[in-house]
Order: sequence, then structure tokens, then C-alpha cells
Amino acid sequence: MHYITININALTMFQGIKNIIFDFGGVIHDIRYENVGEAFARMGCPEMTTFYTKDLQTPEMDLFEKGLLSPTQFRDYIRSMTGKSFTDGQVDEIVNAILVDVPRERVELLLRLRQRYRTFLFSNTNQINYLCFTARLRQKYGFDIFERCFDRAYFSHQMHCRKPDPDGFRQILEEQRLVPSETLFIDDIAKNLEGAEKVGITGLHMDRKDVCELFDANGNIL
Repeated sequence: MHYITININALTMFQGIKNIIFDFGGVIHDIRYENVGEAFARMGCPEMTTFYTKDLQTPEMDLFEKGLLSPTQFRDYIRSMTGKSFTDGQVDEIVNAILVDVPRERVELLLRLRQRYRTFLFSNTNQINYLCFTARLRQKYGFDIFERCFDRAYFSHQMHCRKPDPDGFRQILEEQRLVPSETLFIDDIAKNLEGAEKVGITGLHMDRKDVCELFDANGNIL
């Protein structure tokens, strides 16, 4: 596996890159996994603090992120697992607690990068989160950032495929007619890079605090 951890000497490694695929949560959208457990605790389920973490999630959450469980089925799963008669709104509040914000400087970065590269998004997400963050971000920015900032945004629950499955990356390459060797994938979770690597895409593990630190003022990858 040739994952690349960013350093100042990596500039020449990326000179042939024409396409960038971005992860969403943890790269573009700030998230905090602990918020989910804390929301469960506030609603009387302190034992659920490790229900959803960066490194571990239940098989049901995997199915939900693949769109193989509907929001209704997922809410019923949460009620069954906790033994609580949560309303739909309460379950959604718990699930959406992970979402923090997309800082304006990242949107500005994406708009600049789109002038130089073909840019895409590949996000492991679910229908409840998707409806929440699309509404919030449209209200904050006054436009659809997924249309304005990317050539195409891909979401796992719509694709029925989630990272690190190489089929998701293969679908993006084929639909967009991208050359793998000219394509870079950026994610903050190292295991998600494996699928990109298997189809010939260069995986870049974001180990900085902010994706804006990965590029200079001209859009060069540092």
C-alpha cells in the first residue's frame, strides 16, 4: 500500500494529478463521534456511548449507510436496541449530533480548487444525516455547496456502496471517465484509502487539522 502522508517534499509527487476525490466527514465537514454517545446518554441510554465511533460501528449502521435500511427501519432498530420509545425526531437528533459544521474557508478552498482540478466527493453517510447537513449548509451559504464545489458528489446511501469497498471508487472512475493515475483521494481514515488503492487511485491520508493546510495559495498539494 503506498498511502502518502503529507510533507513539504511531496509537491512533485502530485504534479500529474488532475482529479481530486474528497471525503466529507472529517475532511470537509467537521464531525465529532462522541456527540452521538453523549446524545444517547442525555436521553437515558448511557450504555450507548460507544454505539458509533471513528473505528467501530454496528452492522446495522453499515446497512443504513449503504441505503439498505430505510430511515424508518433504522429508527425502529434504535428503539428495539435501547428499549426506548423514542420519537422519530429524537432518533434523528441522536444521529445528527455527530454533525458540527463546514467552515467557510473550506468552501472557498473547494471553489478555488475546482478551477484547477476536477473535484468530487465520496462520503459514507446515511439518509438522516444527508437531509440534515444539506438543509443546514444551504441555509448557511445560500447555495448548494455540492453542486457549486464539486463536479459530482457521491453518497454511500445512494450508491448502495460504502468505503473502503473498491466498487465505489470504480463506479466514480467509470462514470466520470477518470484516469486512476491522475486521480487523488483524500480521507482522514486510513482504512478508507484501501479501496482507492485497489483501483489505482493514489490515497492521501489527511493527518493535518484542516484540509486547507494541504494546499498552497495556487492549489498545489503540499
